Amino acid sequence: MPAEVNQGSRRAMSTTAITNAQVFDGEKALGIVTVLVEDGKILRVGGDVPDGAEIIDGSGATLLPGLIDAHVHTSRDALALALRFGVTTELEMQGTNTRHNRAGIRDDDTVADVRSSGFGITPPGGHPSELFPEGFRPGPPPGVKPVGEPPLMPFSTTPAEAVAFIPQLIERGSDYIKFMVDDGSVEGHPGLPMLDQPTLNAGVAEAKRRGKLTIAHALTIDATRMAIEAGIDGLAHLFMDRPHTNEIIDLIKSAGVFVTPCIVLNASMMGINGSELADDQRVASRLDPDWDKALRSSFGHHPRGRIEDVLATVKVLSDIGVDLLAGTDASLPLPFLGGLAHGASVHHELQYLVQAGLSPTQALRAATATTARRFGLDDRGRIADGLRADLLLVDGDPTTSISDTLNTRAVWRRGTRLAA
Repeated sequence: MPAEVNQGSRRAMSTTAITNAQVFDGEKALGIVTVLVEDGKILRVGGDVPDGAEIIDGSGATLLPGLIDAHVHTSRDALALALRFGVTTELEMQGTNTRHNRAGIRDDDTVADVRSSGFGITPPGGHPSELFPEGFRPGPPPGVKPVGEPPLMPFSTTPAEAVAFIPQLIERGSDYIKFMVDDGSVEGHPGLPMLDQPTLNAGVAEAKRRGKLTIAHALTIDATRMAIEAGIDGLAHLFMDRPHTNEIIDLIKSAGVFVTPCIVLNASMMGINGSELADDQRVASRLDPDWDKALRSSFGHHPRGRIEDVLATVKVLSDIGVDLLAGTDASLPLPFLGGLAHGASVHHELQYLVQAGLSPTQALRAATATTARRFGLDDRGRIADGLRADLLLVDGDPTTSISDTLNTRAVWRRGTRLAA
């Protein structure tokens, strides 16, 4: 076994039978069904328990697919925290966990799996530079060598530059391509350098020509309109600058884009912190002091925003059949990036989706099957024969009470149960 493979990846060739649990398969509730796991995969949903199987009695519990956070900025420690909350996959929307940098993560069943855009296409001095205090230096401390190859910084101000960066990002291992469409107005930095329409159009077209999914960071209605005009596949945020209009809703619907609302991020931007979540013992017991402090803080850049407007837009989008994905924008345990914590905030996002008017089942789809489908993750996000055994067993029934997702009884990544 390669030296970098963690002990958590050692799996015996035995069968585990999870019995007597209600099963939500990522799309619908199946009732009480036995799920068999073998060699990291779901061997069978339903049927009898074979002789010699290890039996996990799920009485009083619900078995879910491992949750997927569709918007993070992450690290190995953050991936470990996410897994403790039953988040078995994180989708990085700016960071270094590209294909060539994550071999050890792929084989380590003590951390969540990850996919990454690498760094997003943005002009020099554009988003997200405005988020960091003067003198703040992201990344490892001075003198500490970063893990893996350094990120490609695809600063672009012309269509030709954006087009030229696409094959370079793909070569560096980006799983999808992200574009920053942000004038800084929501963050209190109006006039921030921003991609213009021709540059955005050219970059999106080139990425799609090369078969890559395209995602846009857009916090305003105008930026959302630009992204849709460019042919973007999905939105990594829901606008928060003003209430929705019929025009923008119709554009989103007709374009067939998915939307990752990141309601928890919008709330944080509006100064709403995560203290209530942090006070929940089911959360507090899994957070260290730095994450607890961060969760109790907020971005606070957009106090004039109204969370009620965001929730109303989410409900309208859901009602007309737009694919909604559960994402958080969780990043570092720092107060100025606060209101968020890896893993915990996915559960908070599910609660917000239900508060917006989605059913618990609709919210759960947003963190499982819908996200897997839209990102082409065909091996996960559902409980079905032959898929990865990324599973979350929780006490209660989150298909009727969404808060029950926090009642963690067991987590499996590729069939390996996470140590308590």
